[in-house]
Amino acid sequence: MDWNNVVWDSSMWLLKAYVMTVVAFVVVVILLARFTKWGRQFWRFAAPYFDPRRSLKPLTILAVLLLSTVFAVRMTVLFSYWYNDFYDSIQNLDEPAFWHFLRVFAILATVHVVRALVEYVIGQTLDIDWRTWLNHHLVDDWLDSRAYYRDRFLGDAIDNPDQRIQADITNFVTTSRSLSMGAVTAVLSIVSFTGILWDLSGPMTVFGVEISRAMIFLVYIYVLVTTAVAFWIGKPLIKLNFLNEKLGANFRYALIRVREYGESIAFYRGENVERRTLAGRFADVIRNMWQIVFRTLKFSGWNLTVNQTAVIFPFLVQGPRLFTGQVSLGDVMQTSQAFGQVHDSLSFFRESYADFASFRATLIRLNGLANDNLHAAELPVLKTGKSGDDLQVEKLDVRIPTGETLIEGLALTVTPGQSLLVKGPSGSGKTTLLRTLADLWPYADGTVSRPAGEAIFLSQRPYLPLGSLRTALAYPKEPTASDDVVRGALSRVSLGNLSDRLDETADWTRILSPGEQQRLAFARVLIARPAVIFLDEATSAIDEGLEHTLYTLLRTELPDSIVVSVGHRSTLNQFHSRGVELEGEGRWTESELVG
Repeated sequence: MDWNNVVWDSSMWLLKAYVMTVVAFVVVVILLARFTKWGRQFWRFAAPYFDPRRSLKPLTILAVLLLSTVFAVRMTVLFSYWYNDFYDSIQNLDEPAFWHFLRVFAILATVHVVRALVEYVIGQTLDIDWRTWLNHHLVDDWLDSRAYYRDRFLGDAIDNPDQRIQADITNFVTTSRSLSMGAVTAVLSIVSFTGILWDLSGPMTVFGVEISRAMIFLVYIYVLVTTAVAFWIGKPLIKLNFLNEKLGANFRYALIRVREYGESIAFYRGENVERRTLAGRFADVIRNMWQIVFRTLKFSGWNLTVNQTAVIFPFLVQGPRLFTGQVSLGDVMQTSQAFGQVHDSLSFFRESYADFASFRATLIRLNGLANDNLHAAELPVLKTGKSGDDLQVEKLDVRIPTGETLIEGLALTVTPGQSLLVKGPSGSGKTTLLRTLADLWPYADGTVSRPAGEAIFLSQRPYLPLGSLRTALAYPKEPTASDDVVRGALSRVSLGNLSDRLDETADWTRILSPGEQQRLAFARVLIARPAVIFLDEATSAIDEGLEHTLYTLLRTELPDSIVVSVGHRSTLNQFHSRGVELEGEGRWTESELVG
């Protein structure tokens, strides 16, 4: 090779190869997205990210990454020619040439190292940027559609959406890049080194028939046959990898539940039951892992056997030609290196099948999450309006998913300052009615109009977000109230001992008792001062004396707020002016109370 012209020749090759690679890359992606199911699933998460109307940054990063990949192939070709010249210098005992080619190697190696490091940074930049965008995209869909709650009403709701967001997004992004750039490298290497093999390959006699350019035909036939066998062996890995993610997530969820309900489990002395549950789920994980091990053993064993057998091919063909003086030692070594590159490149699709199987499982899980978000958003729900100052309910019918009616024809009007107590036996639909008023229950018809101001729902088990106590008191808004207002609210609900811990970050659900959590929820109401307050057994963990204090606070400090309570205690009557008794089978009655 004329090393004096190597820079110019490489530049021209790089330009032409890069243009053809970009065109081929775009065409292949479009064809896969149009004609394959997994391609359409991939396009669902890739197209919005790479849309130039959103940002040019992803396409720019991808273009640079493709350029680096093409350049890497060219560097490999140059190393191939270096091997030829270097070993020829050894065979010819040409010491000046020997040292010259060592200097050439130093230059090539330096360029290769710099290129590899730059490519690493570019690849990681793409991974991080794509993961960030996809995470925001799927999390926004999950929250905006209320799929985190509403998917419980879907008959085929997905499992472990948290794991799909946390782990599968990362796997999708990194594997998409590694497989796509690996495929580009493989195809370019096949084209580049096939030409080298064509020039170096000689004839070979098989069963008395001389085959011209035997090396080319051998490598292609060998790899195509072995790849077909590898695909057949590795096909079950797609399902096994999908199950591995699912079963692992199920086991992790069971562990989380033990921590979340630790006190209840301890009171019941339920360790043996939990141990059996955890052991059963872990056994499923291990059983699936062994299936993956045995299948991978067959798959990897086949690939290793194929690769080791391929090592001797170039020497079998070129060895006799070397001994007869038809080729030089450098030609033999370059043939071996070129044959290895073509074989490895052709084998990329075979050896990457396990990665593709895992990638396919990831695509299925992400696609399931996206579909779950979409279906949850499409569930029917009673649309509530906001107008005037009254809470108005007209011709409201509430059903359970099977179609059985819980409440039929409910009609009432609650004006500012009034309070309504909803009572009834268990299963009559009290909590479901509150869910309907909150736009959460999809099985209802009628009209609900709420005041234009804010509404707050206090459940039996208040939700306390991760973060500071100040954040928990302001939830779901940002903490903007002054320290005096916040400390005053805590003091009035008998939580003054927490006044000096407002900015302490902790898992407050684990620190505060259920009764303290309910009192904190009342403090949240005192700070927010909403127009409507819905309370669902909001004082169930509080004694009657403290319950009296908290309801008195609501009536004295928020005299114009509408209060709607669900509860069983007769002591609640005195704090409500009206009552609705749910009697089952759709029946209800309204009455005046003493409050």
